[in-house]
Amino acid sequence: MNFKSPRKVATAHDLTDLLASSGVDTRADLCAWLDHQDNRAALRKVKGVGPKSVDYIGNLVGRSQVAVDVHLRAFAADAGVMELRYNELRAAYEEAAAVLGHEPGGLEHVVWRFKSQGV
Repeated sequence: MNFKSPRKVATAHDLTDLLASSGVDTRADLCAWLDHQDNRAALRKVKGVGPKSVDYIGNLVGRSQVAVDVHLRAFAADAGVMELRYNELRAAYEEAAAVLGHEPGGLEHVVWRFKSQGV
C-alpha cells in the first residue's frame, strides 16, 4: 500500500492489531466477525475508522452493503434527498436496491462509479 499519510499507516496498523487480537485470520473469519455489533463497534473505536469504513470493509469480504461516501451523498442530493444521517441514507439506498431487485453493494458500486466520473 502506498499511503501518503502517516495517520493512514497508523490506522492500518491499529486495524491489523485489533483483528489479530480478535483471532481474525482469514477473509471468512472477518466476514463472520462483522456479524456481531460489538465487533463493528470495536472497529469504530480505531482512530480514522468511521461507519463508511466499516461498511466498506464488509464489502471487501463479500458482504453486500452500502458504504455511503461523498459520491453517494452527491447522488442523493441530486435526487433531492439531503441532510440524512449516515444510517438513514444507507437505509434509503438499501431500500432502493430492494425495490429495484439489486444487491445493496451492487447499487452502491454503480452509483459510486457514475458520480466518480464527474457526472
